[in-house]
Amino acid sequence: MVRIVRENEPITIGNVTVQPGERAYIEVPLARLPTNTWMSIPIAVVNGINPGPNLWLNAAIHGDEINGVDVIRRVLKRIKPKAMSGVLITVPIVNIIGFLNQSRYLPDRRDLNRLFPGSARGSLGSRMAHFFMTEVVARCDYGVDMHTGAFHRNNLPQIRADLSDEGTRELAFAFGTPIVINSSVRDGSLRAEATELGKRVLLYEAGEPSRFSESAIKIGVQGVMNLMRFLGMLEGSIRMTRKLPWESDGSTWLRAKRGGILRTYCDVGDIVEEGEPVGVISDTFDEDVYTLKAPASGVVVGITKLPLVNQGDGILHVANIKQLPSRRRIPRRTIFLEK
Repeated sequence: MVRIVRENEPITIGNVTVQPGERAYIEVPLARLPTNTWMSIPIAVVNGINPGPNLWLNAAIHGDEINGVDVIRRVLKRIKPKAMSGVLITVPIVNIIGFLNQSRYLPDRRDLNRLFPGSARGSLGSRMAHFFMTEVVARCDYGVDMHTGAFHRNNLPQIRADLSDEGTRELAFAFGTPIVINSSVRDGSLRAEATELGKRVLLYEAGEPSRFSESAIKIGVQGVMNLMRFLGMLEGSIRMTRKLPWESDGSTWLRAKRGGILRTYCDVGDIVEEGEPVGVISDTFDEDVYTLKAPASGVVVGITKLPLVNQGDGILHVANIKQLPSRRRIPRRTIFLEK
């Protein structure tokens, strides 16, 4: 992949200009709330002293998916503009109202990640998407969009990306999660619209909503540092184990065929074989028991954390991998985690 190198120039977001070798924390007013107070988007910009690419990091497009918020906080603690090349633009909380309400959605129950590229004259969510596209994405070459599992589901740390694009593929494997999954884009999503503009975007999925997962955060921080080293923004080498992440060309959901009380026999990171028992759904007294079987052979990359399920609920998410390992679990520490 040919790495992009821009001349180091001042960068202006809102009414704040950040010179090369400087960092700034910016609050950009976006909309007035019913209380007559302003809703502002917090942005941190680190403008490196040397030429290099422009990279953005964002989290909490879904307001209850908060692991990426702490990933960005920790990354900023490590980065010094006078030892960096290029520009890092971070938006730790995109969906401010959802974050405050501990909700995935906007006040009108719409999903912000289906409203891109947005409109300056549209709904509140559409205006937020438009702002992000014009003020952040348009200024950058690469991006990392951070998410967690939704609706009480836990996700194994993973990168989802279009692996058919060689440049994106290299970025995905440089990040260093336990598994990299080939994933098409969804209409109206940030990744889809940024890709349309020629940006290369990784989607980092790790942990569950509404709580911090230390392992997911540490892997995310190390992944961002790896990515910045790969892009030439930081000095040093990518820190990996002897083996590269597993590669998946797709995944399969196991859904409940009936409602009841759920007990599972596996967790994220486990290797399962098609047809093997992975849990049961029963009635209150354990008299009427239904055995759940793995829908495919592969790695468990997502699992529900709720013990009560309805018919059709997603229970287990299994990613196909090209060669199943003989061991029962993917090592959690697949990359060296800096202290």
